[in-house]
Amino acid sequence: MPSQPTSALETFANPRPEHDYTIRMRIPEFTCLCPKTGQPDFATLQLEYVPDRACVELKSLKLYIWSFRDRGAFHEAVTNVIADHLAGTLSPRFLRLEARFKVRGGIYTRVIVERRRPGWAPPPPVALP
Repeated sequence: MPSQPTSALETFANPRPEHDYTIRMRIPEFTCLCPKTGQPDFATLQLEYVPDRACVELKSLKLYIWSFRDRGAFHEAVTNVIADHLAGTLSPRFLRLEARFKVRGGIYTRVIVERRRPGWAPPPPVALP
């Protein structure tokens, strides 16, 4: 197999660090295992962040997400682990990770985690006519 899952994340230099801008990614094929039953849990991850000096390289993110496929994890824990790893690697100005888990026992779970650099505030929204 040419690619293998990995817990390493690669980055590249932010091409416009002087500006605030948002990077949004939709990751529809996240899977991990229920730590109680061992059955697979499926989720769509929505990642958005305002980079500072670094951006995440997409193939490494794909392989990183793949590394959770055989891990047992509660929804709340795995969402926080991924957000912490991304925030620790990228040191973004702002990061939000939303995990929308598919139905399990008639219950949909949605976990939203945010990390914000102290002192950073988004610019005010612009209202266009």
